[in-house]
Amino acid sequence: MSANGERAAGAAGAAGAAGGAGPKTGGVTAGAAKAGCAVAGGATGADSKAGDRGGAAWAGRATSLWGVGVDAGAGANGAAASVAACDGAVGSVEVACLQGRAHVYEGNSLARSAFGVRLLAELGCRVVLLTNAAGGIHSSFAAGDLMLITDHLNLMGDNPLCGPNFGDGPRFPDLSQAYDLELQALAREAARTANVTLREGVYAAMLGPSYETPAEIRMLRTLGADAVGMSTVPEVIALRQRGVRVGAISCITNLAAGLSAQSLDHSEVEATAHRSRDAFTAVLRRWVSSAGVVAS
Repeated sequence: MSANGERAAGAAGAAGAAGGAGPKTGGVTAGAAKAGCAVAGGATGADSKAGDRGGAAWAGRATSLWGVGVDAGAGANGAAASVAACDGAVGSVEVACLQGRAHVYEGNSLARSAFGVRLLAELGCRVVLLTNAAGGIHSSFAAGDLMLITDHLNLMGDNPLCGPNFGDGPRFPDLSQAYDLELQALAREAARTANVTLREGVYAAMLGPSYETPAEIRMLRTLGADAVGMSTVPEVIALRQRGVRVGAISCITNLAAGLSAQSLDHSEVEATAHRSRDAFTAVLRRWVSSAGVVAS
């Protein structure tokens, strides 16, 4: 695959942007973050309801999400994966967030992978903004680009909605506009005001954890994919089934297999994600703030 949210550590970070994963990768964005936090991939839930969930204060508001009875499974290094829930604010927008991802390639079902964002929905989040790191397939993409996801290809071989219907959502949810058009417009405006170029395209989700072969990348390009990763799509499907509006941005951390002379290397993914931090943070901060208006 090329770089994806589960593998890149630190696609964005800094005060006021979504919090995210550290070296584990696949971490989650969360509206407000402590300075220096990194976003590798994740979800930012904009909550329109003010409760007593932290206000502008961030410190001390992170708890283990999997401590409520869900085991994230084994991570890539054999250790237990860690997913935390936290809350705070970006400006006047109250947010709930996740830090870390339970990836399918770690042995989790798609339903378990989507548990965190379903929790955000149950907490009352009406808008969720997802981030990931991805490999670039489109010929115009370069490492370090940001790509607004406008649609996706689910090539993971499963669906988080399989099994008993979850909650009171529809059994057969419509995904014609899986990625909310108004949130897309707000992301473009956030990038414009931050003076950051924002690419757009279709994200293909593969199971992983191996990188794709050049032949698979040619297949994905033929199918219409512009970037490829190992996450995000199960979360989007689960959220849309709950009626939550979704937006997503990928950090293109490297070109996909066969598109450059270099071999794919995880350290390159992490380094590119780190270099993209400031631009990603600037866009996310503005996007979260404007998404809060949509959620209200």
